[in-house]
Amino acid sequence: MSYVALYRKFRPQTFDEVRGQDHIVTTLRNQIRTGRIGHAYLFVGTRGTGKTTVAKILSRAVNCEDPQNGSPCGKCDVCRAIASGAALNITELDAASNRGVENVRQIIDEIDYTPAIGKYRVFIIDEVHMFTPEAFNALLKTLEEPPEHVIFILATTDMQRIPVTILSRCQRYDFHRISVEEIGGRLREVADTEGIAVTDDALAYIARAADGALRDGLSLLDQCAAFRYGEELTRDKVIDVLGAVEVEVYGALFDALLKQDTGAALDLIARAVTDGRDLVQYVNDFVWYLRNLMLIKAAGDASRLADVTTEKAALLEEAAARADLEVLLRDIRIFSELSGQIRYSAQKRILIEMAVIRLLHPQTEQDYGELPARVRSLEDRSDRSERELRDTMERLESGGYAAPAGGMPGPAPVDRAAREQQLAAVARAMPEEVKELISRREELVRRIEDNQLLQHLLQKAELFVDEDGTLIIARSGLDMQNMAQTNDQEMERVLRDVIIRMIGKEVAVRFENDLPDQGSMQAFPAEEALRAKMNLDGVEEIVEENEEEE
Repeated sequence: MSYVALYRKFRPQTFDEVRGQDHIVTTLRNQIRTGRIGHAYLFVGTRGTGKTTVAKILSRAVNCEDPQNGSPCGKCDVCRAIASGAALNITELDAASNRGVENVRQIIDEIDYTPAIGKYRVFIIDEVHMFTPEAFNALLKTLEEPPEHVIFILATTDMQRIPVTILSRCQRYDFHRISVEEIGGRLREVADTEGIAVTDDALAYIARAADGALRDGLSLLDQCAAFRYGEELTRDKVIDVLGAVEVEVYGALFDALLKQDTGAALDLIARAVTDGRDLVQYVNDFVWYLRNLMLIKAAGDASRLADVTTEKAALLEEAAARADLEVLLRDIRIFSELSGQIRYSAQKRILIEMAVIRLLHPQTEQDYGELPARVRSLEDRSDRSERELRDTMERLESGGYAAPAGGMPGPAPVDRAAREQQLAAVARAMPEEVKELISRREELVRRIEDNQLLQHLLQKAELFVDEDGTLIIARSGLDMQNMAQTNDQEMERVLRDVIIRMIGKEVAVRFENDLPDQGSMQAFPAEEALRAKMNLDGVEEIVEENEEEE
């Protein structure tokens, strides 16, 4: 006898053998036991989850003379006749290749004939979403009121393409993806029955690669066993057969992304291509790797949340400790989008390389959702400048102490002239930069924490920028009695120090009681500050939130 594939040889024959669909099996069993059998069923679910298998079991169970707990007994005359193909009670139609109205008319012509044996004629229509609109219309009336001896079972992987008029006439059952544990347990039963030597971690890898489809898991086990015939299947051998990549390779790619090393990341992709790896599987496995890091980062339990061995869990925990949760979420989103695009593309390698460059160069993105990553990238590149600026500000705010000739630090009060000399070391802001600073007036006011009078003045005064970039603060029209109490030199010192911390540049400041001549100046009235600020696309708000978190 010719060889029979494992998924066909071990197709469930009773409801007891069905895995991962207990909610459906229980309902159908109860219907058969109580005689409350519907006339039309719709089975919805992804490939390999048991839709056609359950349909065949149901079709035999409703005709069985002695059902056992709702399942066909397999021993009565009707069960044996159906199994041998002698009975015509069950008609299967593949709508993918028989999708026209003439195929539906053939079914309609047959439904008037009662079954020779058994109680029901069952029509199983697989991939029913492939029917044409005319075929659906032809089926509609018959599906709503079929003869008492007729049951329709429709199966589909794409429910969105089925008309609502058909959906409303069927009992709908959603088949779930089967868990890794369920698939692994079934694979172990099959392997033991067939005498296939395979390790538990190899079966776990196959179960995860099946992506919720038990049929795919059996096919992968069949493929691996054939390639390594007579050998014990280990995880490494399964990875070699399926063209998958080991955790260490994912870790190397993740490290390259973490270090912003574009060259190393592209080299790893080139190596995967050279080694003949399946790039679709490569991307899917890397998404799974990132998923494990995300769960570990969020919950901190690698052995429980990640489907890996103890040794691999330690590596994942070490990588998760170096990762940022927000970065992981962005990486998963981009590679998940890539996973959907790459499957049917002829340029898989280019798409992966583009995704890597998107991750490492967020400034190339036009999407506003990438603003946090773009700001973070700019902040990383300006760390050195910020440290230098911080050192300068610390020297300025310390009161101006200078080091004596002996080399040991000692107090040496510096007068205003010395302070101006120190400020001169900071680059002078250009007029355009001062204008942008004024557009951030609200942020400037918030940063002035120890001078409420200056805060009030900046909120109410009109601001001007002359052609040299001097910031002029006009107090015209304000409460001059309160303004008279101000110390202009002190307010100027505070304001200039805050500006240096904000933009890293020195801005000359001048207070005036009257409106200056505006011939060569640009005015910024207080009521326009908010509108000017809105032109910055929200980047300042992101920076402020990051600073508050720090």
